Amino acid sequence: MTLSTPTDPIRVAALYRFARLDAFDELRAPLAAFCCGRGIKGTLLLAHEGINGTVAGSETAIAELIDYLEAIEGLAGLEIKYSSASDMPFHRMKVRLKREIVTMGVGDLDPATSAGTYVAPADWNALISEPDTIVIDTRNAYEVSIGTFKGAVDPATASFREFPAWVDAHREVLEGRKVAMFCTGGIRCEKATAYVKSLGFEDVFHLKGGILKYLEEVPAEQTLWQGECFVFDERVSVSHGLAEGEAELCRACRHPLTPSELTSPKFAAGVSCPHCFDARSDEDRQRYAERQRQVELAQVRGRGRHIGS
Repeated sequence: MTLSTPTDPIRVAALYRFARLDAFDELRAPLAAFCCGRGIKGTLLLAHEGINGTVAGSETAIAELIDYLEAIEGLAGLEIKYSSASDMPFHRMKVRLKREIVTMGVGDLDPATSAGTYVAPADWNALISEPDTIVIDTRNAYEVSIGTFKGAVDPATASFREFPAWVDAHREVLEGRKVAMFCTGGIRCEKATAYVKSLGFEDVFHLKGGILKYLEEVPAEQTLWQGECFVFDERVSVSHGLAEGEAELCRACRHPLTPSELTSPKFAAGVSCPHCFDARSDEDRQRYAERQRQVELAQVRGRGRHIGS
């Protein structure tokens, strides 16, 4: 058995697969034991419709996990995006059972059989540059705030559950056009295309592998991407080549912050930022300041990253 150590190079794998898993609850315990026994950390979600998650560990441990998952009936052909991290980006390993591996709240959707047409990263620029194509960012507003594709429509959703209502309210905008959707790793836009197709639209496309695969494969000099891509771990964001980005996370409200927002007078590390300053009380900020003090003390004492950081 291979155990990850602090000196191992850390490999991050964002993965998903829409597939019918009738006994998904029986996979939880052995999967958690497999990951923990190899020093893997992160989160994996299991549901009747498949698997989704992001994990990190040594290169050997992650390779063993992928082999383990691919051997499970229905999960062969996982969609995986690999990247690296300078430090372990997760605190612990979690395997959770869910109703959906990405929550939209719409029943009777089967993305495994009814999703839109995949578009490879190499072909994405051409599609979204066509005048009859509408490009839709299916991520949430806080993710879009630090980066998106040139000309993309931002539905300004707070959660993916709001996306169907946005589509229903803007059906006339989609009529007669090619609909191209994208998200971080491909899972949300895949499910979004299944929903849009269920409404009767035919020319529906999504970016295979999501923004992460685009940033990995498309050279920076050819990019139509603007900004950085938010990721759900301690790296906060990545840029072309999947290099760690410059964005930081507000530890008070968890909103990603651009370098310019970090210079705002409303920003105080661990206490406030331009997105939450006016929504918090002085008492809130005093409480956050004490938490930040504990984080900094833990770092000074050499105890590693404080759980509240």
